[in-house]
Amino acid sequence: MGRTPVCASAGRTASRDRAVRPQLLLPAVYLADQAAGDPEWFPHPVRLMGSAVVRGESLLRRPGQSREEQLLAGAMLTATVVGSSYLLTRLMLACASRCSPHLGRLAEIGFGWTCLAARNLQQEASQVLAALNGDDLPLARTRLARIVGRDTESLDAQEISRAVIETVAESASDGVMAPLFYMALGGVPLAMAYKAVNTLDSMIGHADERYLYFGKAAARLDDAANFIPARMTALAVVAASWLMKADAAGAWRLWLRDGNCHKSPNAGQPESAIAGALGVRLGGGNCYAGEFISAEPIGAGFRAPELHDAQKAVRVVSAVGLLGLGAAVLLGCVLHSRRKR
Repeated sequence: MGRTPVCASAGRTASRDRAVRPQLLLPAVYLADQAAGDPEWFPHPVRLMGSAVVRGESLLRRPGQSREEQLLAGAMLTATVVGSSYLLTRLMLACASRCSPHLGRLAEIGFGWTCLAARNLQQEASQVLAALNGDDLPLARTRLARIVGRDTESLDAQEISRAVIETVAESASDGVMAPLFYMALGGVPLAMAYKAVNTLDSMIGHADERYLYFGKAAARLDDAANFIPARMTALAVVAASWLMKADAAGAWRLWLRDGNCHKSPNAGQPESAIAGALGVRLGGGNCYAGEFISAEPIGAGFRAPELHDAQKAVRVVSAVGLLGLGAAVLLGCVLHSRRKR
């Protein structure tokens, strides 16, 4: 009996604190990511999600399953991983807030930090370009393999530059803009659920023989989750291009022309915008596990990208992250003010 008022008081305090979260939480999360990045020693939630996906697949997949059974099993795994990511995050944040409002805020910032990959994206891309600038192609290929899924062993300098540009453009959406968008929309638990969607898609959302049906639910959910953030990212690339003295008008034109050239309904949005900003050709196919997968080019008729284009792309994407932060704070404030009415 005596402890109930204390818990209720803590709950009311936490509720009052949430009134300023859009202004404070999102910048704090972004600054935490810029300061700490993604250290490999840290037990990142995405690694736990990955382990859950592997374990779930081993339990749900059986030899000889029909297409329908594979679809159902994959949908069950997707729903379980995404739902549990949301609920567990919400539960842990609630427990932390009950212990102490300050602990609750720190926990929310900490979980939010793990949803972003802005600094890690910039660091990894810059390391590739530093090796390329030093004419060390083997090292550049090795570092590139850390951030792309394509085969890198035989890529030349132009292909490495293209891969970096494509990767930073796409990752600006699913590693920065989308987590900020969902954090503004539904708090850190929703952003964590998005990371689960993204992790599932990267692990089982492939259109190959093994995952064509088992991973279809994850792939379609990822397409839906990234629909708005991908287009927000493309728009931010246009604005960032103007700020960074790139070709903003070219980014806008090529986005409208080639945004849907990519096999993904979302990846082509920021890629086409950044290709137009730089005046370079992207896409055209890549090798995966020794198999060449052809693709429609983005920016057909433009020149192949060079090192300086990739360096400029990294700078543009850094500005995109700040613009995304501003948009997310504005969205969060608008939504919060409406909920208070």
